[in-house]
Amino acid sequence: MSRRTSAPVREVLPDPIYNSVVVAKFIRRMMYDGKKSVATKIIYDAMTILGEKTGEQPLDVFTKALENVKPAVEVKSKRLGGATYQVPTEIREVRREALSMRWILAAARARNGKSMSEKLSNELLDAYNSTGSAFKKKEDTHRMAEANKAFSHVRM
Repeated sequence: MSRRTSAPVREVLPDPIYNSVVVAKFIRRMMYDGKKSVATKIIYDAMTILGEKTGEQPLDVFTKALENVKPAVEVKSKRLGGATYQVPTEIREVRREALSMRWILAAARARNGKSMSEKLSNELLDAYNSTGSAFKKKEDTHRMAEANKAFSHVRM
């Protein structure tokens, strides 16, 4: 990590179908080995399945699912006098979004199912309903921060 200046924030162009920057970021985060067309097809298929299952706009369900999984606090290790403390810290919005996307994709990949688009749509549906592995990960993170609230006075 550079000590001089922070890296410039790159502008992400919205995806062509939903005209959403968040969906475009999700596609990029899902991509393996530069295969963007494969990732795009999987996500759009998952959104179609999501729309059929809920009967609502897929983009609304998608954004609500991401919002339900976004963590507010996390714990960071801080070494102080030979002891390591887990200090709860608030998370910036960019990192919150990145963590929620990462957790949803990891949970979808770990699921049992036929195709990746089905697994992803099921995980997004679970996140929309505040259940599932990704939502559980958020709850565990919050629980860990709550348990270590006594160390919140330690400066990072």
